[in-house]
Amino acid sequence: MAEENTEKTAPEVEQTAAETTAVAPKVKRGKKGKRIVQAGEVHIQATFNNTIISATDKTGATLAASSAGANGFRGSKKGTAYAAQIAAEKVAEIVKRDHGTTSVDVFVKGIGLGRDSAIRAFSAQGITINSITDKTPIPHGGCRPKGERKP
Repeated sequence: MAEENTEKTAPEVEQTAAETTAVAPKVKRGKKGKRIVQAGEVHIQATFNNTIISATDKTGATLAASSAGANGFRGSKKGTAYAAQIAAEKVAEIVKRDHGTTSVDVFVKGIGLGRDSAIRAFSAQGITINSITDKTPIPHGGCRPKGERKP
């Protein structure tokens, strides 16, 4: 009788081991839908070397971003007004198509050549511009210069 018990126990142990090593299949989740943002913000950073444009909602969550360098411009061509216009058109197209944005507030930072052309590109795409705010940092006094203090 002892032999019968061991024969029955061995297959049961194997089944239990197989059950414990089986991995449960992962549950796939669907993609989140695109958010509809009627009114947003556009931040333009225009330097002498590049122009970076990002579109956000009112809380600051990025909807789309592009730059002159990301659109294939290299070297000194990145700092041109045309490169900024191309980058702005790309961002405007994305936010209008995917997020349904119809009006924006524009915040400009920097003194590059792409400031005006980027704003005009958004307007040309049919997006209403509510306000334009210049956020360029202006030094006032600044930090102490190098060197010893003079008496």
